Amino acid sequence: MKSTRSILAALAGFSLALSACAPVKTAPGTYQTRTTLKVDNRAYLDMTIYVMRGAERVRLGQATGASSSTFTIPADMVQMLTPLRFVADPIGSSRAAISEELNVRAGDEVVMEIPPG
Repeated sequence: MKSTRSILAALAGFSLALSACAPVKTAPGTYQTRTTLKVDNRAYLDMTIYVMRGAERVRLGQATGASSSTFTIPADMVQMLTPLRFVADPIGSSRAAISEELNVRAGDEVVMEIPPG
């Protein structure tokens, strides 16, 4: 119970930062902009990470405890300036934490820090 509260409190206050990211060249003469989520999971529990746009939820992958992971946000989730939420669902716990809405553009890198709890 204490760890669940700690995780929820920590995730409610986790730091998110947006910064521009250079486009990735995919073929001669074409560019594809990658939008990424970097998760710095300092907690011991593994987390399943989701991105939400409105009621739509897409699984990005699993962030292993005490490590960093980078996920690519699907291009169809990021069109123009899109408000997104990020969900960290601890494996083995019944409560997920949801971030506040963030405006994300194609090419941004979102950083999510999950403190130890």
